[in-house]
Amino acid sequence: MHIGLIGGIGPAATAAYYLKLADRCRAAGVPLHLTIENTEISELARNAQTDRRAEQAAIYARAIDRLAAAGAEVAAITSIGGSFCEDETRAIAALPLVSAFGALDGWFVSRGIGTIGILGTETVMRSHLYGRMQRTRTVIPAGREAEIGQAYVATAMAGHASDTHRALFFDAGRRMIEDMGAEAVLLAGTDLCLAFDGQDPGYPVVDAIDVHVEQLFGLASGAVGLDGTNPAP
Repeated sequence: MHIGLIGGIGPAATAAYYLKLADRCRAAGVPLHLTIENTEISELARNAQTDRRAEQAAIYARAIDRLAAAGAEVAAITSIGGSFCEDETRAIAALPLVSAFGALDGWFVSRGIGTIGILGTETVMRSHLYGRMQRTRTVIPAGREAEIGQAYVATAMAGHASDTHRALFFDAGRRMIEDMGAEAVLLAGTDLCLAFDGQDPGYPVVDAIDVHVEQLFGLASGAVGLDGTNPAP
């Protein structure tokens, strides 16, 4: 299946999606058919901060039109924060939209993880992943959402994590583990890889990109259909 990615939000997350999906397909001997359509992180940031869902959905829909023209059969948004208008996008998109949320919920349940801590944008944290986790309890760094959210946006815009921001993210995750009962911390901001990749914060971390990429790999390889089930032989 030809995968279409809506990228640029931010560029580091887009690169991580591409590299991880390419590596996964290469290791499995599966040819990867992939097109990436760039969108602007600054435009997304403005629309997300003001909850302009229809406006951002229209931007995504135009990007999906271009992906469809290039031969893509499904589309995915390479940003958890950028998925705030997922329902509005799906309603007007020319292609099926592959959401990370259901995959994340199922991934935690399958591993017996009942409570997770969330790191990401301020909106993602305050909304507890937009209320999409149906079977997994979520906790957030209460009282620090604005500070962490601002640090996250600054990291995504800069394309790298400062030592100060990395320390802030690591401490917030640790407090959710030690004080709030989280069994793992979900990097629900796809640019948090800039702070956590190659690092050991001292507690279990799950990158939302990895779970979403595995879902996309299942589609690319034909192992699963759009409904998440194995296609008939």
